[in-house]
Amino acid sequence: MKNADGVTGRLDGRVAVVTGGNGGLGFGFAQALLDAGAAVDIWGRDEEKTAAAVERLAQRVRPRVTARRCDVTLEADVERAFAGAVSEHGRVDTMVANAGVGSFVPFVDTTLEQWRGVTAPDLDGAFLSFREAARHMREQGGGAMVAISSISALHGSPRNVAYAASKAGLIALVRSAAVELAPHGIRVNALLPGWIAVDTHPEMRESERFVDVTTQRTPVRRWGAPADLAGAIVFLADPTEVFHTGDTVVVDGGYTVQ
Repeated sequence: MKNADGVTGRLDGRVAVVTGGNGGLGFGFAQALLDAGAAVDIWGRDEEKTAAAVERLAQRVRPRVTARRCDVTLEADVERAFAGAVSEHGRVDTMVANAGVGSFVPFVDTTLEQWRGVTAPDLDGAFLSFREAARHMREQGGGAMVAISSISALHGSPRNVAYAASKAGLIALVRSAAVELAPHGIRVNALLPGWIAVDTHPEMRESERFVDVTTQRTPVRRWGAPADLAGAIVFLADPTEVFHTGDTVVVDGGYTVQ
């Protein structure tokens, strides 16, 4: 994990919420925010997995981490979890809407149930998380919201239509919310990771041919790691970056410029 001088301490005294922070990219975001000095509240549906994540995160140098069970597709869950985070920490300065799922199904075989099974957590969950955060941040005088989109929002993603549509929708959500919330000191941006090797989706790397094709198309000639996103998430949460909003920050090793 990167925690160079340019990152450590940038978020001292701040509080961040990371949805889906108990694994995968979300866990990496929680690590980066903790290392930068923030207190971090992670949300997840699996209480056992979340407890294990908290135990691992508590071994960081600056282990100010708490957690709550939350299904981001449920409005009442999001409201309850956010209220709990504010009650415990006194404020929330950054909301990272990371929770989501994927579904690799041919377009013609995708059922409405499968479509909604992806769009509900990936897009609706971000909307609910952002809305609750915006209400709080408007009252406290500002904050930062970061939607974790994907490069699938930018290029054709076969057999992954529901996921790609959700991630593209996040970009529109970010841009509209950024314009509306700027007068309240709330910055809204999207982070678009490229191919990142995470422990939650080992099946993505089971095909040597697929890994080889994606690696060869990536100018840096490798897949990324969660640590490669650390600097970006800290930058987007940094309260001193007051002029940066409504943006899509791509961290993909150059994949989308090929």
